[in-house]
Amino acid sequence: MHHHLINQISHFIKLSDAEKEWISDRFATRRYEKGDYFLREGQVCREAGFIEKGLVRYFVTKEDGEDLTVDFNKEQEFTCNYASFLDHSPSNTSIQCIEPTTILCISYDDLQQLYLHVEEGQKFGRLICEYLYVLAIKKVDTIYRQQPEQRYLQFLDRYPELVSRLPQYYISSYVGVKPPSLSRIRKRLAT
Repeated sequence: MHHHLINQISHFIKLSDAEKEWISDRFATRRYEKGDYFLREGQVCREAGFIEKGLVRYFVTKEDGEDLTVDFNKEQEFTCNYASFLDHSPSNTSIQCIEPTTILCISYDDLQQLYLHVEEGQKFGRLICEYLYVLAIKKVDTIYRQQPEQRYLQFLDRYPELVSRLPQYYISSYVGVKPPSLSRIRKRLAT
C-alpha cells in the first residue's frame, strides 16, 4: 500500500481500509531520472501524480528560448497540469524532475472512478480543486503586487528545505530576477 499517498488523501477525507486498498491499486509507480520530464509543454497531461520521492519544477519557455520557473513540487505533494488534465488540452507548462524522482500516477479515468467508488471521493475532488484555486490566486497576487525581495522571502517561507536542493538560477527564475540580482537580495537580507 502507498502509505504516504493514503496519509495525504486522509488529510482531506476519511477512508475505510477497503478504500485505501482500492486507491493504492489505481496508482502506478513511475521512476524518473534527473532531467526527465513528467510532462512537456504542448503534451496533454494524462496522469496526475503524487511525489513519493524527489523534486519537480514547472516552467514555461518564452519565445526566445528562456525558461521561466513558475513553481515546484516536492515529496508528499501532488503534481499535474490540472487544466490540461481536466479538459485534455495541450499543457502550457513543462514539469521536469530536478533530481531522481518517484511519482505515483493515476489516469484521468481512474481518478473519475475514485470520485465515484470512494464514499467521500467527490468531496476529495472538490477540496483539491479549492486548494489549487487558492494557490493560483495567491501566485497571481504575488506576481502583480510583490517586489522580487518579497517573492524571495515568500519562497523561503513556503520552501525552506528547497534552498539547498535547487540551483540558484531556478530560484532566481521563480522569483523573477536574474541570478546576480538574487545574490544582491540575499546579501541585503543577510545584513
